[in-house]
Amino acid sequence: MDAGGPAEGGRGAGGLRASLSGLTTRGRSFLAAGIAAAACAYVLGQGELLRVGLLLATLPLICVLALHRTRYRVSGSRRLTPGRVSAGAESRVQLRLDNVSRLPTGLLMLQDRVPYVLGPRPRFVLDRVEPGGRREVSYRVRSDLRGRYPLGPLQLRLSDPFGLVELTRSFSAYDTLTVIPRTEPLPPVRLGGEASGYGDGSRRSLALAGEDDVIPRGYRRGDDLRRVHWRSTARYGELMVRREEQPQRSRATVLLDTRRLAFEGAGPDSAFEWAVSGAASTLVHLLERGFSVRLLTDTGDSVPGEGGSGGFSASGGQDSATAAGLMMDTLAVVGHSDGAGLSRAHDAVRGSGFGGNAGDGLLVAFLGDLDDVQTELAARMRQRAGAAVAFVLDSATWAGRPAQEHALPPVEERLRRLRDAGWTALAAPPGVAFGELWRQAGRTPTGPGTTGGRG
Repeated sequence: MDAGGPAEGGRGAGGLRASLSGLTTRGRSFLAAGIAAAACAYVLGQGELLRVGLLLATLPLICVLALHRTRYRVSGSRRLTPGRVSAGAESRVQLRLDNVSRLPTGLLMLQDRVPYVLGPRPRFVLDRVEPGGRREVSYRVRSDLRGRYPLGPLQLRLSDPFGLVELTRSFSAYDTLTVIPRTEPLPPVRLGGEASGYGDGSRRSLALAGEDDVIPRGYRRGDDLRRVHWRSTARYGELMVRREEQPQRSRATVLLDTRRLAFEGAGPDSAFEWAVSGAASTLVHLLERGFSVRLLTDTGDSVPGEGGSGGFSASGGQDSATAAGLMMDTLAVVGHSDGAGLSRAHDAVRGSGFGGNAGDGLLVAFLGDLDDVQTELAARMRQRAGAAVAFVLDSATWAGRPAQEHALPPVEERLRRLRDAGWTALAAPPGVAFGELWRQAGRTPTGPGTTGGRG
Protein backbone atom coordinates (compact mmCIF):
# COMPACT_ATOMS: atom_id res chain seq x y z
CA MET A 1 0.00 0.00 0.00
CA ASP A 2 1.60 3.20 -1.15
CA ALA A 3 1.83 5.85 1.52
CA GLY A 4 2.85 8.57 -0.88
CA GLY A 5 5.00 9.31 -3.87
CA PRO A 6 8.27 11.17 -3.98
CA ALA A 7 8.59 14.08 -1.59
CA GLU A 8 11.09 16.89 -1.85
CA GLY A 9 13.19 17.67 1.15
CA GLY A 10 14.00 21.15 -0.01
CA ARG A 11 11.99 23.96 -1.55
CA GLY A 12 8.50 23.24 -0.32
CA ALA A 13 5.18 24.92 -0.69
CA GLY A 14 5.82 27.21 2.25
CA GLY A 15 9.03 28.66 0.77
CA LEU A 16 11.63 30.38 2.88
CA ARG A 17 9.01 31.58 5.36
CA ALA A 18 8.01 28.00 6.11
CA SER A 19 11.66 27.12 6.60
CA LEU A 20 12.09 29.96 9.08
CA SER A 21 9.11 28.64 11.04
CA GLY A 22 11.08 25.41 11.51
CA LEU A 23 13.53 27.00 13.94
CA THR A 24 13.74 24.92 17.10
CA THR A 25 13.89 26.35 20.61
CA ARG A 26 17.65 26.11 20.42
CA GLY A 27 17.70 27.92 17.10
CA ARG A 28 15.43 30.71 18.32
CA SER A 29 17.58 31.06 21.44
CA PHE A 30 20.72 31.37 19.32
CA LEU A 31 19.04 33.99 17.14
CA ALA A 32 17.75 35.98 20.14
CA ALA A 33 21.10 35.81 21.92
CA GLY A 34 22.92 36.96 18.79
CA ILE A 35 20.62 39.93 18.28
CA ALA A 36 20.91 40.88 21.97
CA ALA A 37 24.71 40.58 21.88
CA ALA A 38 24.92 42.69 18.72
CA ALA A 39 22.71 45.36 20.28
CA CYS A 40 24.80 45.44 23.47
CA ALA A 41 28.01 45.59 21.42
CA TYR A 42 26.67 48.58 19.48
CA VAL A 43 25.68 50.42 22.68
CA LEU A 44 28.91 49.59 24.53
CA GLY A 45 31.17 49.89 21.54
CA GLN A 46 32.56 46.38 21.93
CA GLY A 47 33.72 45.07 18.55
CA GLU A 48 34.53 41.56 19.73
CA LEU A 49 31.09 41.18 21.30
CA LEU A 50 29.59 42.29 18.00
CA ARG A 51 31.40 39.50 16.18
CA VAL A 52 30.10 36.97 18.70
CA GLY A 53 26.57 38.32 18.31
CA LEU A 54 26.72 38.13 14.53
CA LEU A 55 27.97 34.55 14.70
CA LEU A 56 25.16 33.52 17.04
CA ALA A 57 22.54 35.26 14.88
CA THR A 58 23.74 34.05 11.49
CA LEU A 59 24.32 30.40 12.39
CA PRO A 60 20.56 29.54 12.63
CA LEU A 61 19.91 31.49 9.44
CA ILE A 62 22.65 29.59 7.60
CA CYS A 63 21.10 26.29 8.77
CA VAL A 64 17.66 27.44 7.56
CA LEU A 65 19.06 28.35 4.17
CA ALA A 66 20.98 25.07 3.88
CA LEU A 67 17.90 22.95 4.62
CA HIS A 68 15.76 25.13 2.38
CA ARG A 69 18.07 24.58 -0.60
CA THR A 70 18.46 20.84 -0.07
CA ARG A 71 17.09 19.16 -3.21
CA TYR A 72 17.12 15.41 -2.52
CA ARG A 73 13.90 13.48 -3.10
CA VAL A 74 12.56 10.52 -1.15
CA SER A 75 9.67 8.12 -1.66
CA GLY A 76 7.79 6.42 1.18
CA SER A 77 5.41 3.49 1.32
CA ARG A 78 3.42 1.67 3.98
CA ARG A 79 2.17 -1.91 4.15
CA LEU A 80 -0.35 -3.35 6.64
CA THR A 81 -0.22 -7.05 7.47
CA PRO A 82 -3.09 -7.73 7.77
CA GLY A 83 -5.34 -4.81 6.92
CA ARG A 84 -8.32 -6.29 8.80
CA VAL A 85 -7.85 -7.68 12.33
CA SER A 86 -10.07 -8.69 15.21
CA ALA A 87 -10.28 -6.47 18.27
CA GLY A 88 -7.32 -7.16 20.53
CA ALA A 89 -5.17 -8.60 17.73
CA GLU A 90 -2.06 -6.94 16.34
CA SER A 91 -1.29 -5.72 12.85
CA ARG A 92 2.23 -5.11 11.57
CA VAL A 93 2.94 -1.85 9.77
CA GLN A 94 6.02 -1.81 7.56
CA LEU A 95 7.44 1.52 6.38
CA ARG A 96 9.89 1.85 3.52
CA LEU A 97 11.84 4.94 2.56
CA ASP A 98 13.67 5.20 -0.79
CA ASN A 99 16.12 7.93 -1.72
CA VAL A 100 15.34 8.53 -5.40
CA SER A 101 17.72 11.46 -5.83
CA ARG A 102 21.42 11.55 -6.71
CA LEU A 103 22.39 13.12 -3.41
CA PRO A 104 22.71 11.43 -0.02
CA THR A 105 20.33 12.53 2.69
CA GLY A 106 21.19 13.89 6.06
CA LEU A 107 19.78 12.78 9.38
CA LEU A 108 16.05 12.01 9.01
CA MET A 109 13.30 11.42 11.53
CA LEU A 110 10.49 9.28 10.14
CA GLN A 111 7.15 9.29 11.94
CA ASP A 112 3.72 7.94 11.16
CA ARG A 113 0.49 9.46 12.40
CA VAL A 114 -1.78 6.96 14.15
CA PRO A 115 -4.92 7.46 16.26
CA TYR A 116 -4.41 7.55 20.00
CA VAL A 117 -6.39 4.33 20.47
CA LEU A 118 -3.76 2.40 18.47
CA GLY A 119 -0.89 3.45 20.69
CA PRO A 120 1.84 6.10 20.72
CA ARG A 121 3.02 7.74 17.53
CA PRO A 122 5.94 5.72 16.11
CA ARG A 123 9.17 7.62 15.42
CA PHE A 124 12.37 6.38 13.81
CA VAL A 125 15.72 8.10 13.35
CA LEU A 126 17.40 7.25 10.05
CA ASP A 127 21.05 7.92 9.37
CA ARG A 128 22.43 9.03 6.04
CA VAL A 129 20.68 7.31 3.14
CA GLU A 130 22.89 6.89 0.10
CA PRO A 131 21.64 7.75 -3.41
CA GLY A 132 19.25 5.00 -4.52
CA GLY A 133 19.33 3.54 -1.00
CA ARG A 134 16.45 2.12 0.98
CA ARG A 135 15.56 1.92 4.64
CA GLU A 136 12.81 -0.25 6.14
CA VAL A 137 11.35 -0.05 9.64
CA SER A 138 8.22 -1.54 11.19
CA TYR A 139 5.95 -1.20 14.19
CA ARG A 140 2.83 -2.90 15.52
CA VAL A 141 -0.60 -1.53 16.33
CA ARG A 142 -3.54 -3.02 18.19
CA SER A 143 -6.92 -1.86 19.45
CA ASP A 144 -9.42 -3.34 21.86
CA LEU A 145 -12.13 -1.25 20.21
CA ARG A 146 -13.54 -2.12 16.82
CA GLY A 147 -13.58 0.58 14.15
CA ARG A 148 -11.81 1.94 11.10
CA TYR A 149 -8.63 3.82 11.92
CA PRO A 150 -6.60 5.96 9.46
CA LEU A 151 -2.85 5.54 9.42
CA GLY A 152 -0.86 8.42 8.04
CA PRO A 153 0.16 10.55 6.41
CA LEU A 154 3.80 9.60 6.73
CA GLN A 155 6.00 12.48 7.83
CA LEU A 156 9.72 13.24 7.51
CA ARG A 157 11.46 15.61 9.86
CA LEU A 158 14.71 17.08 8.52
CA SER A 159 17.20 18.63 10.91
CA ASP A 160 20.63 20.24 10.71
CA PRO A 161 23.65 18.80 12.59
CA PHE A 162 23.33 21.46 15.32
CA GLY A 163 19.64 20.86 15.98
CA LEU A 164 18.75 24.49 15.24
CA VAL A 165 16.18 23.83 12.51
CA GLU A 166 13.62 21.08 11.92
CA LEU A 167 11.48 20.93 8.80
CA THR A 168 8.55 18.56 8.30
CA ARG A 169 7.64 17.08 4.93
CA SER A 170 4.43 15.06 4.68
CA PHE A 171 3.27 12.51 2.16
CA SER A 172 -0.31 12.81 0.96
CA ALA A 173 -1.70 9.27 1.17
CA TYR A 174 -2.86 7.22 4.12
CA ASP A 175 -4.16 3.70 4.76
CA THR A 176 -6.99 2.36 6.88
CA LEU A 177 -6.83 -0.36 9.49
CA THR A 178 -10.17 -2.12 10.02
CA VAL A 179 -10.69 -3.63 13.47
CA ILE A 180 -13.60 -6.07 13.36
CA PRO A 181 -15.44 -7.48 16.41
CA ARG A 182 -14.04 -10.42 18.29
CA THR A 183 -15.42 -13.77 17.20
CA GLU A 184 -15.35 -17.15 18.89
CA PRO A 185 -15.77 -20.59 17.35
CA LEU A 186 -19.25 -22.02 17.82
CA PRO A 187 -20.16 -25.70 18.19
CA PRO A 188 -22.17 -27.29 15.37
CA VAL A 189 -25.72 -27.58 16.66
CA ARG A 190 -28.96 -28.14 14.82
CA LEU A 191 -31.24 -25.14 15.04
CA GLY A 192 -33.67 -25.96 12.23
CA GLY A 193 -34.67 -23.79 9.29
CA GLU A 194 -31.97 -25.33 7.13
CA ALA A 195 -31.48 -27.69 4.26
CA SER A 196 -30.51 -31.23 5.04
CA GLY A 197 -26.98 -31.61 6.29
CA TYR A 198 -26.99 -28.56 8.60
CA GLY A 199 -26.32 -25.88 6.10
CA ASP A 200 -24.05 -27.92 3.86
CA GLY A 201 -26.02 -26.87 0.80
CA SER A 202 -26.53 -30.48 -0.19
CA ARG A 203 -30.29 -30.45 -0.55
CA ARG A 204 -31.32 -30.60 -4.18
CA SER A 205 -34.72 -30.22 -5.78
CA LEU A 206 -35.91 -31.13 -9.22
CA ALA A 207 -36.34 -28.07 -11.36
CA LEU A 208 -39.31 -29.42 -13.27
CA ALA A 209 -40.54 -32.97 -13.80
CA GLY A 210 -40.91 -34.64 -17.16
CA GLU A 211 -39.00 -34.63 -20.43
CA ASP A 212 -41.07 -31.78 -21.83
CA ASP A 213 -40.58 -29.59 -18.77
CA VAL A 214 -36.78 -29.71 -18.58
CA ILE A 215 -35.16 -26.26 -18.37
CA PRO A 216 -32.08 -26.38 -20.64
CA ARG A 217 -28.94 -24.31 -20.50
CA GLY A 218 -25.98 -23.83 -22.78
CA TYR A 219 -23.34 -26.53 -22.96
CA ARG A 220 -20.26 -25.95 -20.85
CA ARG A 221 -16.95 -27.63 -21.22
CA GLY A 222 -16.91 -30.78 -19.10
CA ASP A 223 -20.68 -31.39 -19.18
CA ASP A 224 -21.75 -34.99 -19.64
CA LEU A 225 -22.81 -35.51 -23.25
CA ARG A 226 -25.54 -37.84 -22.03
CA ARG A 227 -27.31 -34.75 -20.67
CA VAL A 228 -27.55 -33.09 -24.09
CA HIS A 229 -31.14 -32.08 -24.81
CA TRP A 230 -31.44 -32.55 -28.54
CA ARG A 231 -34.85 -30.94 -28.91
CA SER A 232 -33.63 -27.69 -27.36
CA THR A 233 -30.40 -27.94 -29.32
CA ALA A 234 -32.38 -28.03 -32.56
CA ARG A 235 -34.59 -25.18 -31.39
CA TYR A 236 -31.88 -22.77 -30.28
CA GLY A 237 -29.22 -23.73 -32.80
CA GLU A 238 -26.57 -24.43 -30.18
CA LEU A 239 -25.71 -27.34 -27.95
CA MET A 240 -27.99 -27.40 -24.89
CA VAL A 241 -27.93 -29.68 -21.84
CA ARG A 242 -30.55 -30.58 -19.23
CA ARG A 243 -30.53 -28.60 -16.00
CA GLU A 244 -32.43 -31.13 -13.97
CA GLU A 245 -31.49 -30.17 -10.45
CA GLN A 246 -30.28 -27.14 -8.60
CA PRO A 247 -28.43 -26.83 -5.32
CA GLN A 248 -30.43 -25.07 -2.67
CA ARG A 249 -28.49 -23.35 0.09
CA SER A 250 -29.78 -22.86 3.58
CA ARG A 251 -30.66 -19.26 4.29
CA ALA A 252 -30.24 -17.28 7.47
CA THR A 253 -30.74 -13.74 8.70
CA VAL A 254 -28.81 -12.33 11.64
CA LEU A 255 -30.74 -9.45 13.23
CA LEU A 256 -28.80 -6.98 15.37
CA ASP A 257 -30.70 -4.54 17.55
CA THR A 258 -28.73 -1.27 17.59
CA ARG A 259 -31.25 1.05 19.26
CA ARG A 260 -29.58 3.46 21.65
CA LEU A 261 -32.43 3.20 24.16
CA ALA A 262 -32.12 -0.61 24.21
CA PHE A 263 -28.58 -0.67 25.62
CA GLU A 264 -26.68 1.04 28.41
CA GLY A 265 -22.99 1.62 28.86
CA ALA A 266 -20.09 1.64 26.44
CA GLY A 267 -16.69 0.04 26.05
CA PRO A 268 -15.43 -3.44 25.22
CA ASP A 269 -17.38 -5.06 28.08
CA SER A 270 -20.72 -3.38 27.42
CA ALA A 271 -23.91 -5.20 26.45
CA PHE A 272 -23.93 -3.68 22.98
CA GLU A 273 -20.38 -4.83 22.23
CA TRP A 274 -21.33 -8.33 23.41
CA ALA A 275 -24.25 -8.31 20.97
CA VAL A 276 -22.05 -7.12 18.10
CA SER A 277 -19.46 -9.80 18.87
CA GLY A 278 -22.19 -12.45 19.07
CA ALA A 279 -23.61 -11.38 15.71
CA ALA A 280 -20.14 -11.53 14.13
CA SER A 281 -19.51 -15.01 15.55
CA THR A 282 -22.86 -16.19 14.23
CA LEU A 283 -22.21 -14.80 10.75
CA VAL A 284 -18.82 -16.48 10.50
CA HIS A 285 -20.17 -19.77 11.82
CA LEU A 286 -23.14 -19.91 9.46
CA LEU A 287 -21.06 -18.98 6.42
CA GLU A 288 -18.59 -21.72 7.28
CA ARG A 289 -21.51 -24.16 7.48
CA GLY A 290 -22.64 -23.28 3.96
CA PHE A 291 -25.51 -20.89 4.71
CA SER A 292 -26.44 -17.90 2.57
CA VAL A 293 -26.47 -15.18 5.20
CA ARG A 294 -27.44 -11.54 5.47
CA LEU A 295 -26.99 -9.06 8.31
CA LEU A 296 -30.06 -7.00 9.24
CA THR A 297 -30.34 -4.14 11.76
CA ASP A 298 -33.33 -2.54 13.42
CA THR A 299 -33.16 0.27 10.85
CA GLY A 300 -34.14 -2.20 8.12
CA ASP A 301 -30.75 -1.97 6.38
CA SER A 302 -29.29 -5.27 5.27
CA VAL A 303 -25.83 -6.39 4.16
CA PRO A 304 -25.40 -7.54 1.44
CA GLY A 305 -27.84 -4.95 0.13
CA GLU A 306 -31.04 -5.55 -1.70
CA GLY A 307 -30.47 -7.19 -5.04
CA GLY A 308 -30.02 -10.72 -6.19
CA SER A 309 -31.35 -13.40 -3.90
CA GLY A 310 -33.33 -10.89 -1.89
CA GLY A 311 -30.28 -9.43 -0.25
CA PHE A 312 -28.73 -12.79 0.70
CA SER A 313 -25.16 -13.67 -0.17
CA ALA A 314 -24.84 -15.50 -3.43
CA SER A 315 -23.67 -19.04 -3.80
CA GLY A 316 -20.01 -19.64 -4.43
CA GLY A 317 -16.93 -19.38 -2.25
CA GLN A 318 -15.71 -16.06 -3.61
CA ASP A 319 -19.13 -14.43 -3.39
CA SER A 320 -19.58 -15.71 0.17
CA ALA A 321 -16.14 -14.38 1.12
CA THR A 322 -17.05 -11.00 -0.35
CA ALA A 323 -20.35 -10.98 1.53
CA ALA A 324 -18.56 -11.95 4.76
CA GLY A 325 -16.11 -9.09 4.27
CA LEU A 326 -18.94 -6.61 3.74
CA MET A 327 -20.77 -7.78 6.84
CA MET A 328 -17.69 -7.75 9.05
CA ASP A 329 -16.72 -4.28 7.79
CA THR A 330 -20.25 -3.14 8.64
CA LEU A 331 -20.00 -4.58 12.15
CA ALA A 332 -16.63 -2.89 12.59
CA VAL A 333 -18.26 0.54 12.47
CA VAL A 334 -21.88 -0.14 13.47
CA GLY A 335 -23.11 2.18 16.19
CA HIS A 336 -26.29 2.99 18.00
CA SER A 337 -29.31 4.03 16.00
CA ASP A 338 -31.82 6.64 17.14
CA GLY A 339 -34.78 4.42 16.31
CA ALA A 340 -37.39 3.64 18.91
CA GLY A 341 -38.64 0.29 17.62
CA LEU A 342 -38.22 -2.80 15.49
CA SER A 343 -40.91 -2.00 12.92
CA ARG A 344 -38.46 -1.55 10.04
CA ALA A 345 -36.70 -4.80 10.84
CA HIS A 346 -40.10 -6.51 11.06
CA ASP A 347 -41.06 -5.18 7.61
CA ALA A 348 -37.69 -6.27 6.17
CA VAL A 349 -38.12 -9.81 7.50
CA ARG A 350 -41.73 -9.99 6.36
CA GLY A 351 -40.91 -8.61 2.91
CA SER A 352 -37.97 -10.91 2.26
CA GLY A 353 -39.76 -14.11 3.12
CA PHE A 354 -36.30 -15.70 3.44
CA GLY A 355 -36.03 -16.08 -0.28
CA GLY A 356 -39.72 -16.02 -1.09
CA ASN A 357 -40.88 -18.95 1.03
CA ALA A 358 -42.61 -18.26 4.30
CA GLY A 359 -41.54 -20.65 7.00
CA ASP A 360 -38.13 -21.18 5.42
CA GLY A 361 -34.73 -20.14 6.74
CA LEU A 362 -33.11 -19.42 10.09
CA LEU A 363 -33.47 -16.16 12.02
CA VAL A 364 -30.96 -15.35 14.77
CA ALA A 365 -31.64 -12.13 16.69
CA PHE A 366 -29.63 -10.18 19.25
CA LEU A 367 -32.09 -7.97 21.09
CA GLY A 368 -31.73 -5.31 23.76
CA ASP A 369 -34.45 -4.01 26.04
CA LEU A 370 -37.96 -4.66 24.71
CA ASP A 371 -41.18 -3.09 25.86
CA ASP A 372 -44.55 -4.72 25.27
CA VAL A 373 -44.93 -3.33 21.74
CA GLN A 374 -41.45 -4.32 20.62
CA THR A 375 -41.79 -7.75 22.18
CA GLU A 376 -44.95 -8.28 20.12
CA LEU A 377 -43.18 -7.13 16.95
CA ALA A 378 -40.29 -9.49 17.60
CA ALA A 379 -42.71 -12.34 18.28
CA ARG A 380 -44.39 -11.82 14.90
CA MET A 381 -41.06 -12.09 13.06
CA ARG A 382 -41.08 -15.79 13.95
CA GLN A 383 -43.88 -16.41 11.45
CA ARG A 384 -41.52 -15.77 8.52
CA ALA A 385 -38.77 -18.18 9.57
CA GLY A 386 -38.36 -21.92 9.70
CA ALA A 387 -36.56 -21.51 13.02
CA ALA A 388 -35.81 -18.48 15.17
CA VAL A 389 -33.32 -17.99 18.00
CA ALA A 390 -33.20 -14.85 20.15
CA PHE A 391 -30.52 -13.76 22.60
CA VAL A 392 -32.02 -11.08 24.84
CA LEU A 393 -29.82 -8.66 26.81
CA ASP A 394 -31.26 -6.85 29.82
CA SER A 395 -29.81 -3.41 30.55
CA ALA A 396 -30.56 -3.60 34.27
CA THR A 397 -28.64 -6.84 34.61
CA TRP A 398 -25.65 -5.59 32.61
CA ALA A 399 -25.58 -2.29 34.53
CA GLY A 400 -25.80 -4.11 37.89
CA ARG A 401 -29.02 -2.34 38.88
CA PRO A 402 -31.94 -3.97 40.70
CA ALA A 403 -34.64 -5.21 38.39
CA GLN A 404 -37.20 -3.10 40.28
CA GLU A 405 -35.63 0.04 38.84
CA HIS A 406 -36.34 -1.20 35.32
CA ALA A 407 -39.51 0.29 33.81
CA LEU A 408 -39.74 -2.52 31.25
CA PRO A 409 -41.30 -5.95 31.74
CA PRO A 410 -39.01 -8.45 33.49
CA VAL A 411 -36.68 -10.31 31.17
CA GLU A 412 -38.39 -13.59 32.10
CA GLU A 413 -41.69 -12.19 30.86
CA ARG A 414 -40.12 -11.11 27.57
CA LEU A 415 -38.55 -14.52 27.09
CA ARG A 416 -41.84 -16.27 27.84
CA ARG A 417 -43.72 -14.26 25.24
CA LEU A 418 -41.07 -14.93 22.61
CA ARG A 419 -41.11 -18.65 23.39
CA ASP A 420 -44.88 -18.75 23.17
CA ALA A 421 -44.53 -17.37 19.65
CA GLY A 422 -42.14 -20.19 18.73
CA TRP A 423 -38.77 -18.55 19.37
CA THR A 424 -35.87 -20.29 21.06
CA ALA A 425 -35.25 -17.40 23.45
CA LEU A 426 -32.33 -17.19 25.88
CA ALA A 427 -31.21 -14.45 28.23
CA ALA A 428 -27.63 -13.26 27.82
CA PRO A 429 -26.29 -12.19 31.23
CA PRO A 430 -22.90 -10.47 31.60
CA GLY A 431 -19.87 -12.72 31.67
CA VAL A 432 -21.46 -15.61 29.80
CA ALA A 433 -19.59 -17.13 26.86
CA PHE A 434 -21.57 -16.90 23.67
CA GLY A 435 -20.47 -20.40 22.64
CA GLU A 436 -22.22 -21.85 25.68
CA LEU A 437 -25.43 -19.98 24.88
CA TRP A 438 -25.23 -21.23 21.30
CA ARG A 439 -24.92 -24.78 22.57
CA GLN A 440 -27.92 -24.26 24.85
CA ALA A 441 -29.94 -22.96 21.91
CA GLY A 442 -29.32 -26.24 20.11
CA ARG A 443 -30.56 -28.23 23.10
CA THR A 444 -33.61 -26.09 23.81
CA PRO A 445 -36.97 -27.30 22.48
CA THR A 446 -39.05 -24.79 20.55
CA GLY A 447 -42.71 -24.03 20.42
CA PRO A 448 -45.38 -22.55 22.70
CA GLY A 449 -45.24 -23.55 26.31
CA THR A 450 -41.56 -24.52 26.39
CA THR A 451 -39.41 -23.15 29.15
CA GLY A 452 -36.24 -22.86 27.09
CA GLY A 453 -32.74 -23.37 28.29
CA ARG A 454 -30.89 -21.71 31.07
CA GLY A 455 -30.30 -18.04 30.53
